[in-house]
Order: sequence, then structure tokens, then C-alpha cells
Amino acid sequence: MGSIKSLKCRECGREYEPQFRYVCEECFGPLDVTYSELSVNRHTFESREKTYWRYFELLPIKDKSNIVSLNAGLTPLQYADKLGERLGLKNLFVKNDSVNPTFSFKDRPAGVAVSRAKETKLKAVGCASTGNLASATAAHAAKAGLPCYIFAPSDIEHVKIAQALSYGAEFVAVEGTYDDANRIASIIGDSKGYGIVNINMRPYYVEGSKTLAYEVAEQLDWQVPDRLIIPVGSGAMLNAICKGFEELHALGLVDSVKHLKVVAAQPHGCAPIVDAFKRNSDEVIPVERPETIAKSLAIGDPGDGLYVLKRLKQYGGIAEEVSDGEIADSIMMLAQTEGIFTEPAGGVSVGVLKKLVEEGKIDKDEKVVCYVTGNGLKATEAIVGLLPKLTAVKPDAAAIEATIR
Repeated sequence: MGSIKSLKCRECGREYEPQFRYVCEECFGPLDVTYSELSVNRHTFESREKTYWRYFELLPIKDKSNIVSLNAGLTPLQYADKLGERLGLKNLFVKNDSVNPTFSFKDRPAGVAVSRAKETKLKAVGCASTGNLASATAAHAAKAGLPCYIFAPSDIEHVKIAQALSYGAEFVAVEGTYDDANRIASIIGDSKGYGIVNINMRPYYVEGSKTLAYEVAEQLDWQVPDRLIIPVGSGAMLNAICKGFEELHALGLVDSVKHLKVVAAQPHGCAPIVDAFKRNSDEVIPVERPETIAKSLAIGDPGDGLYVLKRLKQYGGIAEEVSDGEIADSIMMLAQTEGIFTEPAGGVSVGVLKKLVEEGKIDKDEKVVCYVTGNGLKATEAIVGLLPKLTAVKPDAAAIEATIR
């Protein structure tokens, strides 16, 4: 049996039974899952399944029979020596979540939330999405045998729509921004009692993303990195990763996390958290019309924006942005040095890393983990302009050989 204890308000600390709720009745603050005291050690997880469910005791499911698994997680932590050499870093690692079953990190939170929906016998699930979460939720819903409703901006990448629809989800293409889709999903989820994974199931959903901390720690032989580069949309993943490292420390699985530094990476055109950080303000001013090739990060009103700013203060962090051109260049650089093809969100984290190294804000000896969260095949249009033009040649080996250097 799992060890979920309560839902605790992040603001006022009030605790609730772990039921179908997501905001505090007292102060309307967000709720986080808390767990009963655990007895685990570094060897607990060694011989378990190679998915993020290896950390079952630290996830909000009571009974293993309710797990809906597509075998996501335990993705490669690649020692990026070639990219590190290019950037001037000696200890760079890329956490490559582009190889998950639906090709993004969203398989983690979606899998946990759909499992929780199954456990609490909800009749349907859904999500508001910029694309990746749509596919992850729809795939897990298909595995669980639950109806699935996707609410997304009508201008998201077509390949992401096709992927989500292939799993049998019903797609509601909203004319407007992600925030418009989010508002509609919230209203419909509450009125029909559906589990909208990133809204009314958010306390459980965000727990999936903290496994990105657990895996990195385990893959580094239970060492805490010096710095994390994390792409930020809503901010939920960054906050969850910090929570994950803190939980590992509380359990005695890793040493102090006090030296850990966290970088929030956003695309220019939708960087409200970066703007607030650079103004030294606690107010995150929403971006009404996001304009960026990094559509998976185009969340103008980030739900966890204030908590990202708190984490940056807590961990001596930095928030930085990169342009569309820098994102595209970084996608190509990562592919051509490490053989990892990422969508623009990964280009954002690599681009911000490059920028901070050039500005002398990251030391060459730091152990850096750069998170790559989605697969480049989902957004090939982002780099089309940088690719060589193809010209057909006649099937004459001698003529072709003469043109090859």
C-alpha cells in the first residue's frame, strides 16, 4: 500500500483528507500531497521495474493495482561531453525525457493523475494542454479505458493533435490561448466531475514530475548536482523537481541540497517569470498573447509562477530567456553534438545554458543537469529554415562520389 497521508495547503498549512479537491477552503492556496513516515534507503529501489513507478512509496497511489503504466520514466541521463566541450563545461548531463512513450516528460504527471482517477473511480479524465500533455493524458486514458477530453488552443502543432487523437481522445480546439483553454477545461471539469489532470487533479498530477529529481539523483549515484537548467511554462515541473530533491534529503537518501542552484528557462515572447525575476518583483504579469516557437511553454499566466520565484530565491537561482533564433540554433547544436533531437522547449533550456556560460554565470567545473522534456519530431517546423535544401541527383555513383568530400 502507498503512504499518502493528506493534502496540505502550500500557503496556510491546513490539511485535508486526500480526496478530489485542489484548493484550500480557507485561503484558496494550492494543495500538496504529504506522505506518512517512510522507511526506505538507497537499496530499496535497485531491483525494481525500470519506470518511475519504482518510487511507488513516494507517489500518491494507495494500491498498486490502480497503477496505469506505459512504462515511462527512468530515461537516460546522458553525459554530454561533446556539448560540454562546445560550451566549455566539464560535467554536463542531459536528462533526456524525449524518449518517453508519448515522447515527452508529461507521461510522468499524466500517468500519476490518470492512475489516481482510476483509484478514485472518476468516470472520465481530460486536460488543458499546449500539446504534449494532450498526448500523454490521452494515451494513459486509453490504457485505463477512460473517456478523455482535451482542451487546447486551435493553433498548436498539428502533429501533437494527431498524436492525441490517435489514442481516441475527444479534442476541443479552442480559438484563443492556452489560458482560454484552461479556463474552459476548469469549468467543464468541475461541472461534470471529470478529472482534469492539470487542474482539479493538480495536487496528484504534479507529483509525477518530481520523479525527474529522484531519477537524476539515483543516476548520479545519489549525488545532488550543482545546477539544474529547467524549461518553464506553468512552473509546476520546476517546483516539483525542487520538492523531489527536498524529499530525498528528508529521507536521508541524499546529502544537503543547500548548494543546489536552479535556473528557470523561458522563451522570449512568453517569459513572464523571467520578467518578474529581472524586475525583482513578486508579481508575475501575464502575457496575453504569447509569441514563440516554443509552443509547449507558451503559458502566459503560469499557475506556479510565484512559487518558481520563491524557489529561485531559495536556491540562489536565475531566470533567463532566449529568442526563437537562439532556440532553433540550440536544437541543432544539441542534435549535432549529442544525437538528441529535442522540441523547442529543450532548445530553450540548452540556449539558456549557453547564454549563462557565456556570461560567466556558470562555472566550468559545476555538475550541471539540463532537462530536455520533449521530442523534436513533434515540432520539426521550428528548424526547417536551418536545414540544408535537398536537391535530387541522377543515380550515377561516379558523379555523386565526385561531389562528396
